Amino acid sequence: MQTTRLSQPSAEYFSWDYRLHLICLGWAFYAAVFLLSHILSVVLSRTYKSLLTKEKVFWNLAATRAVFGIQSTVAGLRALMGDTVLTTDRVTGQEDWSWFNILTATGFFVFENLSFHTSNMIFRSFDIKLATHHFFALMGYAGLVVCDSVGHYVPMIILLLEMSTPFTCISWVLLKAGLSSTKFWRANQWMMIHAFHCRMVITYYVWWFLWNHWKEMRNHVALPLGVLFFTGLALLTFIINPIWTHKKTMQLFKPVDWNFINRPVIANGTTQGQSEESFKPHTS
Repeated sequence: MQTTRLSQPSAEYFSWDYRLHLICLGWAFYAAVFLLSHILSVVLSRTYKSLLTKEKVFWNLAATRAVFGIQSTVAGLRALMGDTVLTTDRVTGQEDWSWFNILTATGFFVFENLSFHTSNMIFRSFDIKLATHHFFALMGYAGLVVCDSVGHYVPMIILLLEMSTPFTCISWVLLKAGLSSTKFWRANQWMMIHAFHCRMVITYYVWWFLWNHWKEMRNHVALPLGVLFFTGLALLTFIINPIWTHKKTMQLFKPVDWNFINRPVIANGTTQGQSEESFKPHTS
């Protein structure tokens, strides 16, 4: 047990070649998930075939985020409840598995930002809340790669915020399939709302942790990374999370696709006839 607690990350994680390799691996893996989602959906889903191109992109991004959400939830729960170096030394503790998650998460956020902004340019749309979330996520985890003396306990806990993405994916896919009146959709919606409330609790816990370890954190976190982190955490805690939680709760009582408000869904999972040229996405 003592050996485990005193262990340090492998030296290869402090090699920039190895770090870039894992970041690229993370990007490639989630790009492959996106492509696989498209291929399987074309083969298996009639609903997918009826969607507009922008909706298909959103469908595949939702599936990709769901897979990342599973990885993030496992990593976050391990940091929160496992007997690891991170729980022993919550300010400077690092391990191989936490470095692996930091680097592959950075690769995912690179993929997420590239796909998000490419989609925005092609379809001439923009969601400021999602853009803000993606920006701070990428800059935060990229900053951890550069400032490699920072402990990984808080970054792993932050990954737990992705716990809502699998439920969000299921909710949106079933909504587009016209299954929002089913018990399964409503049960998933309840779980998703609960996950969003858990997200808010996690952000409060992070504030509490930082308050109690402020002196130690100040000695190990570079000022630019600290400013970036606290700005992102404040926006997430007081603006983004409450807005998303409210919307998901309202969606339970009024099943609406907030991203494509002008694309009505009918019972058989297809949509009313609208040309893609006349479609104007809603980007609240």
